[in-house]
Amino acid sequence: SEAPTGALVSAQSASLLEEATDLLVLHRDFVAAVEKCEAGCDSLGTSTERCLFIISSAEVKCSLCVVGIQALAELNRWREVLSWVLQYYHVPEHLPPKVLELCILLYSKVREPQVMLEVGSNWLRDQTNKSLPEYGSLLELYLLHVLLPLGQFEGAEELVRDCDGFDSKQQQAFLGTICESRCRWTQREEMRLAAEDQQDEAAETVLGALSQKLLTMLMMLCRALRPASRHFYLLPYKKMLLTTFLLYLVVVRLDPASPVSLPFIYKLVQLFRQAWAAVFSLVHRPPIQD
Repeated sequence: SEAPTGALVSAQSASLLEEATDLLVLHRDFVAAVEKCEAGCDSLGTSTERCLFIISSAEVKCSLCVVGIQALAELNRWREVLSWVLQYYHVPEHLPPKVLELCILLYSKVREPQVMLEVGSNWLRDQTNKSLPEYGSLLELYLLHVLLPLGQFEGAEELVRDCDGFDSKQQQAFLGTICESRCRWTQREEMRLAAEDQQDEAAETVLGALSQKLLTMLMMLCRALRPASRHFYLLPYKKMLLTTFLLYLVVVRLDPASPVSLPFIYKLVQLFRQAWAAVFSLVHRPPIQD
């Protein structure tokens, strides 16, 4: 009874795969293509029961994920690719080689290779994956597009030495590539540090010039305000403060209509007139002539 069910599921998924491929290539309807891929993967489920159609189902599932990755990339939704794929394979070690290859190339193209750092490491260190014929090419791809761009030279050397699929010549070739990449990385870092030092020196020079200009402007401002400050010292501050205080008492604390407030109001008016006369006599005082 398992065989007909497996055949039915496989046929339905294959039909959805064909529709998703047509939507991707012919109609350029990427959203619909992703939906068809999701429907196909959901119809396959996560069952790992052994039956006559398990191999074809795995191939269909891998093809659906490949089409879905391409559609998501066309939609500029590449950030969702890894999580979208892992919802159907659950752990990185179970990713098909073709799916892992596409993910590495995609995140390398968008300059986000660090996304595949842990995923690729887990896949390559899995003992089951080491027996796959695609292991050597994926290890090389992981080295060139993930580890070396990120400066992970020690991890790259360790991974090459632990690979049983490489003979001595291949290991030496890969180790030479890693050494050359390390040298280029060191040169770029030295150039970057030298450029940063030059920028810091230029910034300090500009800051010093601005500080000197600011100091000069402050000195000129002090010189300009010094004559005016002499007039402010002559103003009757005590009388003005007393006037303000009496005004506060009259307006806030006292009732202006009350007879008790009349002496305070009269005193306030006298002080205000004196302060007004004193201020304008200082401002408009004619120059003294000999």
